[in-house]
Amino acid sequence: MIDHPKRAVILLSGGLDSATCLAIARDMGFETYALSVAYGQRHAAELAAARRVAASLGAREHRVASVELGQFGGSALTDEKIPVPVEGSTAGIPVTYVPARNTVMLSIALAWAEVLGANDIFVGVNAVDYSGYPDCRPEFIAAFETMANLATKVGIEGARLRIHAPLISLSKADIIHRGSALGVDYSQTVSCYQADDAGHACGRCDACRLRRAGFEAAGLPDPTRYA
Repeated sequence: MIDHPKRAVILLSGGLDSATCLAIARDMGFETYALSVAYGQRHAAELAAARRVAASLGAREHRVASVELGQFGGSALTDEKIPVPVEGSTAGIPVTYVPARNTVMLSIALAWAEVLGANDIFVGVNAVDYSGYPDCRPEFIAAFETMANLATKVGIEGARLRIHAPLISLSKADIIHRGSALGVDYSQTVSCYQADDAGHACGRCDACRLRRAGFEAAGLPDPTRYA
């Protein structure tokens, strides 16, 4: 009998955190399957970044699934009528929160994982240096894992599905240190909420502020290409 490597699906947005997640899954010995989601985001340059990252970090396969969350609006990341905030973080859940985004993306990853025979899904959510999104909390990840094991054929038949969120308690500087040690080329990633078509970052949105502060705290040069 051929002993196949363990498979894992990694949600890969093309940003700093998800690239680090892919590198961690590879380092853990998984055969990695990268999944990006075109959900109607305004910053579509991240999808091109995801393709670069998947190739450079040796993903066995990279797919882009489409689900049009943008048709509902309700977020500055999907509705061009809502400006992306550039004045720094404010109290409460910001307008860059995309309703149900992580729930939808994890559900798509779960579907592909079942087909692949993969019992592991990686997602780069973070509850430390983040923008206040409710679907980046440990409670959400734990609840989704419980649901996944109740709602799938593989879960009912006795296999344990695991949702890995290895960055959830790390600072941005810690994430950058971890990824750098694993060979992530952060110049290939795009984190900006309103990057231009070439992937140049605005340098002013929350994502840009967190990213730049992370590199400063890590004591490493920031490879981000700014507009």
